[in-house]
Amino acid sequence: MLEFVEVNCNFSISHRNVERVGLAFLNSNRYNATTDETTESNDEASEKLPEEFAVDVDYLKSLDPKEWKDHDHYAILGLGKLRFIATDDDIRRAYRRMVLMHHPDKRKAKGEEVNTDEDYFTCITKAYEILGTPKTRRGYDSVDPEFDDSFPSQAEIDNNFYGCFNKCFDLNARWSERKNVPKFGDENSKREEVEEFYSFWYEFKSWREFSYLDEEDKEKGQDRDERRWIEKENKALRIKRKKEEMMRIRALVDLAYNNDKRIQKFKNEEKERKLAAKRAKMDAAQAQKAEQERALREAQLAKERAEKAEQKRIEQIRIEKEQMKKALKKERKILRDKLKESKYYGNNDKETLKNMEGLEKICEALNLNELQELNKDIEKKGQNAFFSTLKMVEKKIASELEEVNQTQQKKTTKNDKDVKKNDVWNNENMQLLIKSVNLFPAGTSQRWDVIAAFINQHSTSGMPVSARDVLNKAKAMQNSDFSKSSLKAQANDTAFENFNKSKKEVQTCNDITVNQPVTNNVNHADGDASTNGNKEQSDNDTKAVTKPTPNKPTVTPKTWTKEEQALLEQAIKTYPISTPDRWDRIAECIPNRTKKDCLRRVKELVELVNSKKEAQQSVK
Repeated sequence: MLEFVEVNCNFSISHRNVERVGLAFLNSNRYNATTDETTESNDEASEKLPEEFAVDVDYLKSLDPKEWKDHDHYAILGLGKLRFIATDDDIRRAYRRMVLMHHPDKRKAKGEEVNTDEDYFTCITKAYEILGTPKTRRGYDSVDPEFDDSFPSQAEIDNNFYGCFNKCFDLNARWSERKNVPKFGDENSKREEVEEFYSFWYEFKSWREFSYLDEEDKEKGQDRDERRWIEKENKALRIKRKKEEMMRIRALVDLAYNNDKRIQKFKNEEKERKLAAKRAKMDAAQAQKAEQERALREAQLAKERAEKAEQKRIEQIRIEKEQMKKALKKERKILRDKLKESKYYGNNDKETLKNMEGLEKICEALNLNELQELNKDIEKKGQNAFFSTLKMVEKKIASELEEVNQTQQKKTTKNDKDVKKNDVWNNENMQLLIKSVNLFPAGTSQRWDVIAAFINQHSTSGMPVSARDVLNKAKAMQNSDFSKSSLKAQANDTAFENFNKSKKEVQTCNDITVNQPVTNNVNHADGDASTNGNKEQSDNDTKAVTKPTPNKPTVTPKTWTKEEQALLEQAIKTYPISTPDRWDRIAECIPNRTKKDCLRRVKELVELVNSKKEAQQSVK
């Protein structure tokens, strides 16, 4: 670096940096030459270049500038040995060297005749234009004429499988977008390494593109449309060649995979492992089955032993009962015989009959030990023992009767209360309770009074409920085993059945043609019939009227889901009252719903809102 100092009238100093050019630049970069070596000649510079920069002048002279696409541009610049591994700096230095050595002016100065129109220096310039730009160099490297696209032959595979495929995959690894390409390996490679290699190459992504082989240059187009057409054609050809390249890579990988003995070895090992696992599983299953059968046999034997022991115990109990029964029968006979000998301690027939009844009471009330004691007492004390025992038995029977009566009375009272409670909370009131709890959520003013008023307003049972009854029933429902959703679903199902039944009756009444008196007789189902005959006639007329017409089948309406309800509300907002054919459009927004269904649902919602307002106003 040289520093020049400029002095002006104000004695100010400025510094400027100057770089070497020409041979001095080449010498300073390539050979670390000093500033004193700038006088070296072109021949001396060329002699100091390494062998990889050697140029075949005869080859240069044989080139036709018009056939530049078929030229080996690396060989033109003297980089035939380095090729794609040459750096940008190598290409730049090689081109400058070629300019210094083969420029037409230099050659003319040496006395050589030069044809400017067909001189090979044009090929040097074209080679530098292609290799000196990264994009065009990438396109040329993709179709490098020195690259071998062929596959190993079967003979080479049989003789040297790992060597030929290692070489082939190393050559093709230059096209990989990813760095650190896995190696093919050898027979000692691990299974993980082999699987990683084939996984990489089966998902191989190549940067190789074929823009260098474009048949037309879009820049030569006369207008924009022609340039676009050229670009479209070139793009189609590139895609086709790219697809062929990927097929070539896939074929290469398949060839290696199908001939790889390591894969077959791994498959056999995997097969053996699976068979071993299967055998182990079958052995375990058989062992488990044998264990279950053994346990089952032991359980069966234990069950048989238990059954035998139980039968023996039952037989022993039966024998003991029979013996006790015989002994009890014997003691009763002894007692009866003693009283019979004593003429039942009666002075007349009435006392005798009474004492006989008392004797039977004693025989039924006393057990074996008590009868034995009684027989001994009668032998000692006589009638005093009998009458004292009879008195005790009568008291015992009376106390038992009184206890039974009290228990029966308690059960009767409880049943009456349950019946009254069940009458209040029947199916209809339960449905109304669930419905009102959902209508009037927590936070409603005087909520339980409003709910009780709502139930009393809509109930047809005639038994009013209070706010306290509603609160207790709600707590009981909340603490019961049934969840709120199940009770709500049950209420909805019952309401749907009632609604379906009423709709069927209305539809069948509209489908038939009968006289007006019969219709009035059917519709006034709440009226009083004058005689039983009229009632029977009314029932017969009702059966005749409600018989459905075969040409008009009844339609069972479905309950509205939350999604359908949301769609209905959105459709009502979307189509205001001024919209022509409003309900037809609303029905189109809801799948599986007709115009009548939508109108009916809106009517039900309006009635529900009105009833809610009435319940709140009645409480206020």
